[in-house]
Amino acid sequence: MTTRSVHENDPLDDFTKRSVTCLDVEKTVYVSGTGPAIIVMTEMPGISPQVARFSRWIREAGFTVYMPSLFGRDGAVPQAEEGVAVFQRACVNAEFRAFAGNGPSPATQWLRALARLAHAECGGPGTGAIGMCFTGNFALSMMLEPAVLAPVLAQPSLPLDDPAALESPPDELASVRERLDREDLTVLAYRFEGDRICKAERFAAYAEALGERFVPRTLPDSAANSEVSPFFERHVPFPHSVVTQHLIDGQGEPTVQARDEIIAFFKSRLRN
Repeated sequence: MTTRSVHENDPLDDFTKRSVTCLDVEKTVYVSGTGPAIIVMTEMPGISPQVARFSRWIREAGFTVYMPSLFGRDGAVPQAEEGVAVFQRACVNAEFRAFAGNGPSPATQWLRALARLAHAECGGPGTGAIGMCFTGNFALSMMLEPAVLAPVLAQPSLPLDDPAALESPPDELASVRERLDREDLTVLAYRFEGDRICKAERFAAYAEALGERFVPRTLPDSAANSEVSPFFERHVPFPHSVVTQHLIDGQGEPTVQARDEIIAFFKSRLRN
């Protein structure tokens, strides 16, 4: 895999930049690789060099990555003030429901359609999906699409105003739970112990809703990388992003073990 600095803007020039229309809505999607499709949904405030690095790891493991541009400046190192502006715009954007009681984010309907398209293009048993932070729960909502077989929730952060609440409403959770049981599927989820956004109460709520089909992983705060971008340094001064900003890229590191477990999960579900 080409080594790129995560401290510099990433041109994303090893991805094909596509304009994809689903449900009459057009979005930019970065696509690269061969094999079954994985939808990688960026964390706030956009497709950072660390998010792109994670997508490359997935690609190198034998998958086709579909990385939709949902907000922010693609490939940019997250800067402090620019990141805040992106976050504020997303919170009032009709595509996203950032607060409790507002129901699932409409963006998940488009993402489910993208998963159908990706499956049709790439074949295989189905697709995988990973959401991060602001998009963390989206991977669970995408389970309403039959093509999605391997959902991963990385520090799911919505709703922002209630740490014990879930973005998915009860009827959606019930439908997902029924499918998980019927098809013998599981949901992987990751957070850091001291995360102030995705707290233990949220994982407890997922466990109550999904039972043993919810497989949580809580990493110690000591496993988090302290060298992060300006946005995270100023506005997220605690361990949060398990496989991107706070990942320590070294052998035996818990965050690398989490990355490898995610890749193994995708392989187990999506390889014939």
